[in-house]
Amino acid sequence: MIKLPLKLQSWLPASHAYKPILLSIITALSSPMSLADETNHVALPSELVTINTINLDTDQHILPVKVLISDDQSLQNESIELPAIQVTGERFKQSRSSVSSKTGGSAYQFDSNDIKNLPSGENTPLNEVLLQAPGVVNDSYGQLHVRGDHANTQYRINDIVLPEGLSGFGQALDTRFAHNINLLTGALPAEYGFRTSGVVEITTKGNYNEGGNIDLYGGSNNTYNPSIQFGGTDGNFSYYVNGSYLTNNLGIENPTSSINSNHDNTKQEKGFVFLNYFIDNSTSLSFIGGTYSGKFQIPNNPGQTPNTDNLTTLDLPRGYNSSTLNDQQSETSRFGVLALQGSLTEKLDYQLALFTRYSSFQYVPDVVGNLVFNSEASDIFRSSFSTGLQVDSSYHLNDANIVKFGLLGSVENIQSNNTSSVFPISSGSISSPVVNIVDNNPKNGNTLMGIYLQDAWKVNNKLTVNYGARFDAVDAFISEHQLSPRVGLVYKVTDQTTFHTGYARYFTPPPTELVSSSTLALFQGTTGQTTSLLNSPVKSERGDYLDTGLSHQLTPALSLGIDTYYKKTKNTVDEGQFGPALLLTPFNYGEGRIYGVELTANYKLDNFSTYANFARNISQAKDIVSGQYLFNQATLNYAANNWINVDHAQSLTISSGGSYVLPDGIRLKGDLIFASGLRNGFANTTSLPSYTVFNLGASQKLKMPSFGDAEVRLVINNLFDRIYEIRDGTGIGVFAPQYGPRRGLFIGLSKSF
Repeated sequence: MIKLPLKLQSWLPASHAYKPILLSIITALSSPMSLADETNHVALPSELVTINTINLDTDQHILPVKVLISDDQSLQNESIELPAIQVTGERFKQSRSSVSSKTGGSAYQFDSNDIKNLPSGENTPLNEVLLQAPGVVNDSYGQLHVRGDHANTQYRINDIVLPEGLSGFGQALDTRFAHNINLLTGALPAEYGFRTSGVVEITTKGNYNEGGNIDLYGGSNNTYNPSIQFGGTDGNFSYYVNGSYLTNNLGIENPTSSINSNHDNTKQEKGFVFLNYFIDNSTSLSFIGGTYSGKFQIPNNPGQTPNTDNLTTLDLPRGYNSSTLNDQQSETSRFGVLALQGSLTEKLDYQLALFTRYSSFQYVPDVVGNLVFNSEASDIFRSSFSTGLQVDSSYHLNDANIVKFGLLGSVENIQSNNTSSVFPISSGSISSPVVNIVDNNPKNGNTLMGIYLQDAWKVNNKLTVNYGARFDAVDAFISEHQLSPRVGLVYKVTDQTTFHTGYARYFTPPPTELVSSSTLALFQGTTGQTTSLLNSPVKSERGDYLDTGLSHQLTPALSLGIDTYYKKTKNTVDEGQFGPALLLTPFNYGEGRIYGVELTANYKLDNFSTYANFARNISQAKDIVSGQYLFNQATLNYAANNWINVDHAQSLTISSGGSYVLPDGIRLKGDLIFASGLRNGFANTTSLPSYTVFNLGASQKLKMPSFGDAEVRLVINNLFDRIYEIRDGTGIGVFAPQYGPRRGLFIGLSKSF
């Protein structure tokens, strides 16, 4: 099947009475072509289309197409010849999808219309798009937790793994370049390794017509967010480019419930490029590149009580104000991927990709202010530079079996620099002068390697089994490896009902770039010393995962789903913030368990669509076995003898939304998120209050003779101005309070060119 978007309006004479529609040419091998109306999905009769006979075994053609107009019966004998149309063959799409299997796991998809139907549309940050999927929990600093795991999320662009980078406050990936976003969870096939709580697969925009789009978006919190995207096709070459800039005064969550945050400005720039060239009928070469940079002020929490001994030692007045601190953080991310995709034979498809990524962040403290309130001020720089190779291939053994095999290897160099200003301690009291301790710990040559082999066996028309195994190894602060079997099956009970189940053995190394490498002995005898020097190395998490689900198409418009899962882990990896620098540090629990259930419903009919997701989750762990110096003894003792709810656990999450297009073209849209609250208190024994946030949006496309095609948008976030707390500064690995954003009003204007 081949789909190509065409706009008939520019080719039809103005005298013809017709309904302007966006058409997609749809065809199969050597079959007549037909036209489908993307607005109402009503197919026009195939006999109204004439096309020269072609051989679609090749992958690219220039097609002369004639379309007969059907809106006016008097015009049935007329034909209008369209300009030559370039068609990219489906074989490349088939070879791409053949190296990305979803069998046995759970998948939640956002297509381009789903993204447009969000209140903010393409201006929605990627993490907020994913929050509309079942089992995804919101946290501070833009973090996401999928099915009770902390982070452990993998990102793929056009089926190519994006190497890990340092996490920060901004979203390094932009929603605007995505045509489709899939979130894969559960018991995944063997081709997916390392980060497996959620796999975010992004398919970039393609099949570009010449032209682009300029967008201006802004509003509350002094938000200004212009962007531009454009693309085109010239023969065998196509391209897409996207760039955006964001500035506002709510870069990080407000530590207070007030409308305006103190000292919280941000400036962020993002860029993305996708280039593709068809070398011949069976080979394409593509390049994917992205860049992100962000600067953040760290918001202040007014009214904090200074340490009077520190004030005396620094010879400062007693009324030192915490609202005057000037902490800053900057972060960057750059990545590039060069991919070769094609077919060696009719049965063997492949994709080979070289990738590289550099990311860094630097936290620059207000030295005096941090010494006053925290007795320590740390200037921290972290960077990660990784390069690697990914190879995926599939062999169509026969009509029933598709064998897939591949490998991924990467090398990462990290830099960890820490310059801390601390007070000396003499006879149990602080003294002067302040001393600076330099603790730099680079770690180069950290390697990840994974290989896999799997078979998708179509047993019959109802049952498909995907089985295989992968071998993973890591050599960084510690060397480990594991052989992981995988098996999943999909059984089509009826034409409307599908059952799936699967088992996966997982191996999850800790993020090397975040592992604490502090030299604890350097800080003894200062205010930077820890109560314990015990710091066992962080190990890779090993887990067994079971997933079972059922989906049912109740009516052509309504689909329902249920999914259950259970995960048991050893050396459970978690992360926490253990100081004023907004930096997460990984550690291990001895064992963990996660289980839950998800319910989904989707309804689409004509101009109306809606969805609802319900997720119940329990995520617990026991016994802290690495990074022990980060915790007080009471927490270590409690965790050693009790199952505790991890800090990012949220027992109940509900997401819902919908859109409706009025007859005059106005699109109304809205969504909501209900959260029962993250854990807090000593050893996470309590939880924060629940909250519900409603967001609304409206948009309309306009045709103005002197201005051209445009779209205007109005967005209201947190419609009822709900005050809610994401974190309160208590709990394991939680340092500071963070409140969600208050009501915001935003306006957007988009202009095509």
